[in-house]
Amino acid sequence: MTIEANSVEEYLSKLPEGRKLAVTRLRETVHKNLPKGFKECINYKMIGYVVPHSIYPGGYHCNPKLPLPFINIASQKNFVALYHSGIYADQKLYDWFVKEYPKHVKTKLDMGKSCIRFKKVENIPYELIAELCQKMTTTDWINLYEQNIKK
Repeated sequence: MTIEANSVEEYLSKLPEGRKLAVTRLRETVHKNLPKGFKECINYKMIGYVVPHSIYPGGYHCNPKLPLPFINIASQKNFVALYHSGIYADQKLYDWFVKEYPKHVKTKLDMGKSCIRFKKVENIPYELIAELCQKMTTTDWINLYEQNIKK
């Protein structure tokens, strides 16, 4: 389910009612808990949080014209997704999240490399997502990105 939007507000306005509340709350959780420096935008047709070129001029190695992506939120066909690049790049952070998740949600964790999928929006662990967002600054992410991902 791809949503064509030029702004976060437009993206949210195009969501079905059943998803709008959950995605809005997830957005607010991320926005409120990310350290300073990350910028909210539409990124890859999703709500994105990026390290802007003003902080990291080199941009994203796959396309340097794009800012360095960090977190994305999307309403997909069968789930709401949170994509967190730090979980993908930092094994300790990944392990922490996997260990903490069952303390917040009774259903099994549905996760890919950086994608956390929520098939039932009532199971989104907002407090855990808030804590996850607080764990990495723009400097932490840039250092990790350069060490583990950028080739």
